[in-house]
Amino acid sequence: MCGIVGILVRDPALEGEIGQYFSTMLEEMTARGPDSAGLAIYDRGVAADATRYSLRTDNPHANWDAVKSEVEAATGASASIEINGHVAFLTTSAPVAAVHAALAASGEQIIVVGEGHAMSLIKDVGLPGDICDRYDVSKVTGYMALGHTRMATESAVTIDGAHPFSPRPDLALVHNGSFSNHATIRRQLADAGINCITENDTEVCAQYIGWRMAEGDTLEDAMRHVLKEFDGFFTLVVSTQNAFSVVRDAFACKPMVVAETDQYVAVASEYHALAGLPGIENARVFEPQPEEIHTWTV
Repeated sequence: MCGIVGILVRDPALEGEIGQYFSTMLEEMTARGPDSAGLAIYDRGVAADATRYSLRTDNPHANWDAVKSEVEAATGASASIEINGHVAFLTTSAPVAAVHAALAASGEQIIVVGEGHAMSLIKDVGLPGDICDRYDVSKVTGYMALGHTRMATESAVTIDGAHPFSPRPDLALVHNGSFSNHATIRRQLADAGINCITENDTEVCAQYIGWRMAEGDTLEDAMRHVLKEFDGFFTLVVSTQNAFSVVRDAFACKPMVVAETDQYVAVASEYHALAGLPGIENARVFEPQPEEIHTWTV
């Protein structure tokens, strides 16, 4: 059992409030996932020619300024870095492959958890409320956010096993449920040259969607392939730079509630996570039907 929340802001006036609403939504899912939590926030703060890298390290004494200098020296391009607790967000216009090579060579044991033109990704172990406090989530701004609280079942409680998973730029996936054939699909992905890093079944689905989209699928096309190829009980929410999409399996036993107004679209595993949103009493509230894909665009 895990908890999912997400919100896409339609009214620009709410972009400054998204962190406040979102952190409350995520904390409301604590009972569904007290082991770890994560979130992807999308904002408009990155230049068109630059990429933001969401970084973490297991080194409690990491020198993030040194990481920035290493990337600049290796790539010949300037960079900026924003440090937030145990994570940092590095932004640069340097070629992506060169940045990855520089980070891999760093002595600070850097792990790239996500990258893109709009997305910042954070995940950690602990209670959702503690994680929101640790990273000042209530203060973030943006136009879209996706989050997850985890109750581990098929793999260990680790930061790497926490959601969201992000296999390609600006793509994030969260999942409630389990896939019974993930080992088979993991092998198929490996045959295609795509290797999963963790033992988490959710990563397999994220990598699969990333692979389908790299092959030319739209987000909805990739979701349709998930419905055909994956066995199990699941609810998925997947976000890109310009959209997020929701789907439930053929049995729809994993809950999902959608609230839609002129100001926002919000989703959660349980309604009480939406109850504090402005104008919720006038929202169109519904549960997605089995194998019914809903997509909203920015």
